[in-house]
Amino acid sequence: MTLVRRSLLKGAAAACALSGVPGFALAQTTPQNSSQAARRFEPQAGQWRTFEVTTRVDLADSKGAASRVWLPVPSINSDWQRSLESNFSSNGTSRMVSDGTDGARMVYTEFSAGVTPFVEVTSRVQTQNRFVDIAKPTAHAFTREDAGTLRYYTRATHLLPTDGIVRTTALKATQGAKTDAQKARAIYDWVVANAWREPKTRGCGEGDIKAMLETGNLGGKCADINALFVGLCRSVGVPARDVYGIRLVPSAFGYKELSGNPASLKGAQHCRAEVYLQAHGWVAMDPADVAKVMRLETPTWIKRTDDAVVQPVYNRLFGGWEGNWMGWNTAHDVALPGSKEDRLGFLMYPVAETVDGRADSYAPDTFKYQITAREIKA
Repeated sequence: MTLVRRSLLKGAAAACALSGVPGFALAQTTPQNSSQAARRFEPQAGQWRTFEVTTRVDLADSKGAASRVWLPVPSINSDWQRSLESNFSSNGTSRMVSDGTDGARMVYTEFSAGVTPFVEVTSRVQTQNRFVDIAKPTAHAFTREDAGTLRYYTRATHLLPTDGIVRTTALKATQGAKTDAQKARAIYDWVVANAWREPKTRGCGEGDIKAMLETGNLGGKCADINALFVGLCRSVGVPARDVYGIRLVPSAFGYKELSGNPASLKGAQHCRAEVYLQAHGWVAMDPADVAKVMRLETPTWIKRTDDAVVQPVYNRLFGGWEGNWMGWNTAHDVALPGSKEDRLGFLMYPVAETVDGRADSYAPDTFKYQITAREIKA
């Protein structure tokens, strides 16, 4: 067993008070003491899949007052996703708008007093698996980003500061790493070793990485754990970004925690991450899903990455992810057009404002919405 580098553990202890939290062992060896028989998780780029995704919001409790709703629509066009047409209907006034900064698109609907509001949006999107073996010279073509774009993805945001404890932690985690790929690997391993899935976290979490590091509480969900990866990368000059989206259908590899139920996607929202490497372009990352598999895929909380259940996911989510998931956008600090409330840290859930203020997007049983998906076969 190869434990996390001693220098990383010392750095974590200096930066975070992780008392009472079990440490995780990283290993690149043959699985030992596995909790189950070996599993497969090997997404490869290739075949495109087409999905139709429908979101409907009903504001039955709006008290008949004027209200507003914002629904994200797919806004990403890349070598792994094609965002196609979106159509919408409502009993209010709807239009397609953007955040004006990061290109996050959404349907914005205003409702007059005296109606029981509803709005429904249907979007079509194509996705595919992705994977780049960072240890090998790239054999795939990619579009190089300009210097200004790369600087943008090393900037600090409200929830992603890049100085203070964030930078101190990243410098300790990447000690000895010289290339951008080595730094990304060191940070990925540090996050997997030190952060953990906390099922009690509401929604996908908030992604306040400074508070996480200062309190030593690195438990959370995807918007926390992957934001930690992104912020640490940015703080040492490696461009990175969160990608906010939703799981659509079951995993082809049988992982229940990496699956979506297309008949009801409430709670299927999932944030991923990308890092820009000079030799490979934008590369997929998802340490949060490693943490999710470790905590929830089996009845026992697995604490080794060389476990037969975890190792395939741990290996493949450094450089890849499965195309049963759709990205909405990569926007941070989102200003909603027409909103009377503060900016959002990110836009991944339906958002509504009524006479009582902003509805709780993390409480779909009180803020009524439904999301479904349908795969369209050729």
